[in-house]
Amino acid sequence: MKKFIALTAIIVLLVGCNSGDRGELVGVKGKKWHPEKPYGMTLIPGGSFIMGKSDDDLFNVQDAPTKTVTVRSFYMDETEITNSEYRQFVEWVKDSITRLRLAELADEVGMGPGDGGIGEFAFLDQEEEDRTPYDQYMYDNYYSLSDDFNEGRRINKRVNLIWDTSKYPDEYYAEVMDSLYIPYDEAYNGQRTIDVEKLRFKYTTMDVEAAARNPNLRRRDFIHSEELMIYPDTTVWIKDFNYSYNEPMHNDYFWHDAYSDYPVVGVSWKQAKAFSAWRTLYKNAYQKQKGRAQVNQFRLPGEAEWEYAARGGIESGSYPWGGPYAMDDRGCFLANFKPARGDYAADGALYTVEADSYAPNGFGLYNMAGNVSEWTASSYDQSSYTYSSTMNPNVNDKDNMRKVVRGGSWKDTAYFLQVSTRDYEYADSSRSYIGFRTVQDYMGVGN
Repeated sequence: MKKFIALTAIIVLLVGCNSGDRGELVGVKGKKWHPEKPYGMTLIPGGSFIMGKSDDDLFNVQDAPTKTVTVRSFYMDETEITNSEYRQFVEWVKDSITRLRLAELADEVGMGPGDGGIGEFAFLDQEEEDRTPYDQYMYDNYYSLSDDFNEGRRINKRVNLIWDTSKYPDEYYAEVMDSLYIPYDEAYNGQRTIDVEKLRFKYTTMDVEAAARNPNLRRRDFIHSEELMIYPDTTVWIKDFNYSYNEPMHNDYFWHDAYSDYPVVGVSWKQAKAFSAWRTLYKNAYQKQKGRAQVNQFRLPGEAEWEYAARGGIESGSYPWGGPYAMDDRGCFLANFKPARGDYAADGALYTVEADSYAPNGFGLYNMAGNVSEWTASSYDQSSYTYSSTMNPNVNDKDNMRKVVRGGSWKDTAYFLQVSTRDYEYADSSRSYIGFRTVQDYMGVGN
């Protein structure tokens, strides 16, 4: 009798859990996915193409033999990342670091929102009565036991930061702000600016490929933490060129609004990766706030993806517009580069130009040749085409610091503008002629 009652209870429980599916296999329903084209990007439909040099290898480098490969669909930035867009990243980091330091000092002196002053910027979980059950659990089991006591705690973004020194609310606030600026003895012309060495971004990555190939190791063995300075190296305008006057570009190019729509330079491969990670974090924070599904990561394009996108659907063309010349039938240059020895300005620009200058290619992408060379996710190996896969080929050796750059720049000759020309730079280096753009995988059908 007891067994019968127990069985009946189980049946009732199962029937009670039925959510209107009438006992049918209908699948688990998650949040409805609405594909959304990321702002400023265009869809590159997947397909196959002949990768590599289809004409003479004038420099006899022999690093790009022709090879038919296939890439999946992805979104790509229509233009190179601009100074204005990268400044958004810098401002976010500056804001976050400032708020974190204010919260840490408020915690140290025991001040909360009710105390005014720096207390208004205290951690949102500082007062026990303000903690959610989740906050309390994390506080007891993680934050208080971590080497970094404040890691993971929620900073207060509801209160506006105060940058006007005459309006600082108390001495604690002034102490924090003072720590963010360069020392007085390093200021000149009455300008005391933010110490850019303090602007550091920390994020984590997981090496999924290594984890898939080493299933016996723990997941945490493949999670790596990265922390680096993210402000562009503006001194590249001087260091890249000996006996040349480029001080105005060093002083103004990144921060002045006159150059807001120009491509950012002086950014290393590592900084470009950090920007991509931040862009993912920033977008998904908004998605979470709106109760929407998360988007997949923004990243640097693989070398094959970059070349496929640069060709714009033109098979075996030398340039994004086809070619074989860098001028149109009216004698107008089709990209920003160095047309002749010592002549940088014949194409209408001495240095860079706005990121949406010149006509886009067949996929709607601007300046895939010239203006600035662009970082890719791929490591440079002269023979990589001979052993890389023909499906979404990419060689990314974490021990190889030479990273592929493509597209040529304002200071290069036409050869480097060709869609098949390969070049490289070291991952921790930055140049006045290298920028980047990001991509995002298209979720859904392949084409």
